Amino acid sequence: MNPLIIVTGGSKGIGRAIADRFVSEGFDAVVCARSVDGVVGPGLLPVAADLSTRDGVNVLLNYIQSLNRPVDVLVNNTGTFQPGQIHNEAEGVFEQLIDTNVASAYHLTRGLVSDMITRRRGHIFMMCSTASITAYTNGGSYCISKFALLGMSRVLREELKPHGIKVTAILPGATLTASWEGTDLPEERFMKPEDVADSAWAAYSLSKSAVVEEMLIRPQLGDI
Repeated sequence: MNPLIIVTGGSKGIGRAIADRFVSEGFDAVVCARSVDGVVGPGLLPVAADLSTRDGVNVLLNYIQSLNRPVDVLVNNTGTFQPGQIHNEAEGVFEQLIDTNVASAYHLTRGLVSDMITRRRGHIFMMCSTASITAYTNGGSYCISKFALLGMSRVLREELKPHGIKVTAILPGATLTASWEGTDLPEERFMKPEDVADSAWAAYSLSKSAVVEEMLIRPQLGDI
């Protein structure tokens, strides 16, 4: 039986690149997003769910449970971006970004980690951002959510260390995904989603005695 990876926000961009990379290495990938119409191919198992809600998280957890297979890798990649400043962003933006970018990872991890602890095996990736360590003036609640996600990653690392489970926080800079559609900047100014996917695979491929705790990846010319 192929090992199993769960990738949230996996229908496009970085999430899809990670799913495809691991499938190319012999994994089956449960790919979850609100729309999974384009998620087709050998090894890809699409699940449509809105992980910004507890009901959506439960839809995914129930599907994973129905497979009756151990989860080897979890990639908490669900996220959304809303530009703005704390003092003037629209009412409800904070709650939306916390629910999508933080609570989804919290509840999904809690739903899957017990089995990893029992098996003393698993690798959890948390898709953070350079916004997890940089206070962008137009970042508002997005920065708050990404700082929180990095904090969660660090707490999980300490909690799961004695159980043999690896936790890696990935902090990518500007990556050419749908989030940058319409930009006038040249393509070479961005990283590629495959760069992040290859880095995740490299971190996963280390021996049991080593873990990449945090991975900061930026475009060669720096942040945008």
